[in-house]
Amino acid sequence: MSSSRVRRSGTAARILTRALVLCTCLAVAVSVAHALDSTGAGGAGAARALVVRLEGPVSPITARALHRAIDRAEAGGYRALVVEIDTPGGLETSMRDMVKRILAAEVPVITWVTPGGARAASAGVFVVMSGDVAAMSPGTNIGAATPVNLQGPMDSTLAHKATNDAAAFARTVAAQRGRNGDWAEQAVRRAVAASDSEAVALDIVDFEASTLPELLARADGRTWRRGAERRAIATRGLPVDRIDIGLGQRLLALIAEPNVAYILLMLGFYGLLFELQNPGAILPGVVGGICIILAFLAFSTLPVNSAGVALIVLAIVFFLAEIKVASHGLLAAGGVISLILGSIILFEGGGSGPRLSWSVIVGATVSTTAFFLWIVGAGLRAQKRRVTTGAQGMVGRRVVIGERLAPGGRVRVGDEWWNAVSGTPLEPGTEVEITGVDGLVLRVRPLSKEGSS
Repeated sequence: MSSSRVRRSGTAARILTRALVLCTCLAVAVSVAHALDSTGAGGAGAARALVVRLEGPVSPITARALHRAIDRAEAGGYRALVVEIDTPGGLETSMRDMVKRILAAEVPVITWVTPGGARAASAGVFVVMSGDVAAMSPGTNIGAATPVNLQGPMDSTLAHKATNDAAAFARTVAAQRGRNGDWAEQAVRRAVAASDSEAVALDIVDFEASTLPELLARADGRTWRRGAERRAIATRGLPVDRIDIGLGQRLLALIAEPNVAYILLMLGFYGLLFELQNPGAILPGVVGGICIILAFLAFSTLPVNSAGVALIVLAIVFFLAEIKVASHGLLAAGGVISLILGSIILFEGGGSGPRLSWSVIVGATVSTTAFFLWIVGAGLRAQKRRVTTGAQGMVGRRVVIGERLAPGGRVRVGDEWWNAVSGTPLEPGTEVEITGVDGLVLRVRPLSKEGSS
């Protein structure tokens, strides 16, 4: 193995080691932050209320935060859990998980759309109506729960099925809490919405509350039930503990959107690929490694289909092999097909689960295809070029004789003098063409009859 190849291998190994160390440190930091987020002021007594705020799209991260809050309220013996809500909606699968957990909670759950200007749209409607007590701040709104598909418009049959399913679920949740089931169904079928005052008048929520003390005071004395057991809520004047959103959850909420996670994966792939092609660049490898770690961190919170991941990994293998193997684009074509199929089936959950946007899939596929067409095209062009180095690169060059060849002598090639032989005697100054190389001796022939004798 040549010394240059050894140096390149050593450099690549050092780069990969540094990238792995950085990625490991990042993963440890996120894990520590996540652990710190899950701890808090524990040991609450029976005379306190717990408050958690759910803001942003309904996602697996939102569902996990709600699950942790209910678990803490149950374990700490809190009188009630207050869930502050401001959401434009989100994933139906996550919404159903949240609703199921609220309906089964062993403490009363008070859902509250707050502050002024907040909303509970789409999936948020179900979460609000599932609370034992539901309230809204002045200047908020609720409604418009028609199902949508992240990949684009659904065909009529699928849209009809999804709407009927969501409408039935809305009626079920409303019936569980004694609320307006007709309005809940219309929020799904016709995307109706209501302001805070309209929501109270239509029996969608129980009352309005501007502040947390007012909310606890107005919820006091209301009944909540689990199965056949009914109890009174006692929350007036209770001190509260609040669950703050920590670094780990904020990071997860930022990257756990399917399209963001997918883009991180592709950026990581491109970074590592560029590093393998250009050992010593360092930055692409480090950034690529971090992006891949973050992508898999996001995937850990999403319903990922293992077959989709396998197809994307296979596409990466095909692309890497295309760089090393002269397949005339066949491996790259297989990589593109695997990438498209893997992207389409990457997430599970049917029509209601997380899905990649078609624009993201098409953009990633087109950019990847263009990238590899450029690489393959450059490789094919390089193969067609004349060899310019080594013994083979000498053949065909034209040089001038420096001393008489009879039949041996010397010729000048660039800044070097070479021994040369000719089939006929040639005089100095004659232009000749190199026809072959025997060790350190060049075989030449004259280009004109001028040098012949």
